[in-house]
Amino acid sequence: MRKLGLIGGVSWASTELYYRYLNQGVQSRINSSCSAPIIMESLNYCELSRLTSDAQWDHARDVLIASAQRLEAAGATALMIAANSMHKVAADVAAAISIPLIHIVDETGAKMRADGIKSAAVIGTRNVMTEAWFRQRLVSHGMTLAPYDEKRAEAIDAIIYDELMQMKVTEDSRRTMKTFITDIAKQDIDAIVLGCTELVMLVDAKANILPIYDTARIHVDAGVKWILGETD
Repeated sequence: MRKLGLIGGVSWASTELYYRYLNQGVQSRINSSCSAPIIMESLNYCELSRLTSDAQWDHARDVLIASAQRLEAAGATALMIAANSMHKVAADVAAAISIPLIHIVDETGAKMRADGIKSAAVIGTRNVMTEAWFRQRLVSHGMTLAPYDEKRAEAIDAIIYDELMQMKVTEDSRRTMKTFITDIAKQDIDAIVLGCTELVMLVDAKANILPIYDTARIHVDAGVKWILGETD
């Protein structure tokens, strides 16, 4: 098996999901006594939370590049970032290392394209829902995206940052997300994208009217395939 580098800590709740999913994926494919060879660096989320200014994002880019280079030097053969939002600087991180970076948006877009999805809506942190770096990269895989609702984006962003990233799951937020997804599904779309790795804590991807694409699960599946040598 090939060794995978994982940048985590953004947030630790997401990192825990990634670590568990990667190991479960390897175990299900080989046998229950195996585990995934992972080199992980968990970053201090205090430095990377709710970034808004260019200076803050420049700092985040430098932090992630340094982390990626340490993981490569430690023997990682490919890299994953366990967060949708941090993929805003993924191109800079990829350019600073010589190993592949497995990109969460590309893996999600490829899966949706293979499934014949032509239109979708994205829910996630505010920057994922509203900014071009995520939306345009997903659109490049051959689909259109429904417009976002500003008030809904703010409400979902608050749930993610104030609750899920601290491992808090409330029934009020579960009901809120269910209502949002029901309303979003009324649009002329084929699917919904969970553009936040923590949202699976609230949303059952299998129990909805429309197909729901969980970016964390799709990303992890790509990581498992890399570990097992099934992709280049």
